[in-house]
Amino acid sequence: MAHEAVIGLECHIQLATRSKMFCECPAEFGASPNSNVCPVCLGLPGALPVVNRAAIDAALQLGLVLGCTIREASVFARKNYFYPDMPKNYQITQYDRPLCEGGALPVRLCETARSFPLIRIHVEEDTGKSFHPERTGDRPVSRVDFNRAGVPLLELVTEPAFRQPEECGAFLAGLRRLARWLKISDGDMEKGHLRCDANVSLRPPGSASLGTKTEIKNLNSIKGVEKGLTAEIARQAAVLDAGGRIEQATLLYDADHDKLAVMRSKEYAHDYRYFPEPDLPQLTVDAAWVEEVRGRLPEPPWTREDRYVDHLGLPAYDAAILCETRERSDYFEAVVGAGTDAKRASNWVMTEVLRHVNARGLSEREAALRLPAKSLAVLIGATESGRITSASAKEVLEEVFEKGGDPEAVIAARGLVARSSPEELLPLVREVLAENPGPVAQFRGGKQATLGFLVGQVMKKSGGRAAPQVVQELLRAELGALR
Repeated sequence: MAHEAVIGLECHIQLATRSKMFCECPAEFGASPNSNVCPVCLGLPGALPVVNRAAIDAALQLGLVLGCTIREASVFARKNYFYPDMPKNYQITQYDRPLCEGGALPVRLCETARSFPLIRIHVEEDTGKSFHPERTGDRPVSRVDFNRAGVPLLELVTEPAFRQPEECGAFLAGLRRLARWLKISDGDMEKGHLRCDANVSLRPPGSASLGTKTEIKNLNSIKGVEKGLTAEIARQAAVLDAGGRIEQATLLYDADHDKLAVMRSKEYAHDYRYFPEPDLPQLTVDAAWVEEVRGRLPEPPWTREDRYVDHLGLPAYDAAILCETRERSDYFEAVVGAGTDAKRASNWVMTEVLRHVNARGLSEREAALRLPAKSLAVLIGATESGRITSASAKEVLEEVFEKGGDPEAVIAARGLVARSSPEELLPLVREVLAENPGPVAQFRGGKQATLGFLVGQVMKKSGGRAAPQVVQELLRAELGALR
C-alpha cells in the first residue's frame, strides 16, 4: 500500500546571550556542574523572574527576517510537568499568545528554491541536563546538571509541510545557517544549541486528512533527524500494511543503533495545565523597538545568494558555498570591493583560503585577520597581471597563513617576481625541447595537448618562477621553427 508522510518540526534554538532567560546567571556552555545556578533558575520560593531583553531582541530578529507577524502584546505561561531536570516542575514558555506568528524559511533543495511555512516562534527557558548510567557508565546513579536550566530558547514550530526526511534536513541546515548568520546562536547541535522534535504521520497519497501522528523527541543532529524519520515512516508503514493502528506516542530515537523506543503516551495541551505566568507581566514590544531591530538586520543569506547569481554572475554553486557563513560572504565581498573580479575572488576564497582554514583548523574570522581581504585582492591582482605565478602565489599564502605578514613583503623577500624576459627564458625552452623529442614529435603530429606538458617542464626548470604565458609563446615559436 502506498503512503504519504506528513511531517512537522519543532525546533529549539538556544540563544547566545550572556545570561539566562529570567536571571543573571551565566548562560555559558561547559562550566562545572551546578555552578551557574541561583534561586531564580532553581525555582526557590520567593525568587522572581525578570525577562532578558537580549533574548527578546534575538527573537525579534529571527521573526522579522522570516516574515513573521510580531505580536505587540504577548504572554508568558507556565507549562506544568514533572521531570528531574526541571527544577521548578514547570517551564516558563509562551502558549496561546506567542511573540511571533506565521512566516516561512526559504531553502534551496536539489537546486530548487522551496519555502517552508511556520506556525509560530515563541520564547521560553531550557531545562537542565540528565546524565544516566547507561550513557556515562561511570557510576550507578543518574545525575542532573542544572546549569542549562533557564537558558533562553526560541521554539520554532513549522506547519506540517514536509513530505520527505531530506526536506527536514535541508530546513534544519538552513535554520542553523540563519541562526549563525544573525549571530543569535552558535547552532551547534552536538552541544544542544539546536535541537529538533519531529511529528510524523502517514496517509494515502492525495488524501487531505491526517493520520495519527507520533513525535520523535530530542533529535540532535541533521543526519539523526533524517534517519529517525526514515525509521519511523518505515515502522508506521509496516503497521498499517499489516492492518494495525498507529498509537499516538512520544518516541526516542537511538541513532547509534537505528532504533526507536516508546518514551511515553503522547500528552495533550490540557495535560500541561497551561496558565499565565503570575510572576511576569505582559510582554510589550512597541513599534519603535520592532523598527529599530528591522533597521539593523543584515541582508538574509538567501537574498545574498540570489544577488551573487543575478548581479555578480556567479554560478549558483559558488553563491551557495560563499553564503554558508556570513563571515565568508563578507570576506568575499571585501575582496571584490578591493577591485577583484567576482569570479576570480570566488575561486580564490573557495579553494585556497578555505583550504588553509580547513587544514589549520582556523575559524574564518581568524583567517581574515591573518590574510585581510585587501591583501588577498593584491595577491590575486599580482597573479592575474603575470607579476607572480600561481605557484608563487600559493607559496605566499602558505607563509602568510603560517607566520603572518604582508603578501607584498613576502614576494619581495623571497624573490618571487615572475621571470618574464624572453631572453632569460629562451635557453630553458630550448633545453626542454632538446630533452623531450617524443613530446615534440607528438605536438608536431597534431597533438596540441602536449604543449601543456612542455610548459610544465619549463616551469620546473625555472623553479616555478617563469611566466607561463611567455613560456607558451616561446614554445610555439620554437616548435614552429622546427618544422
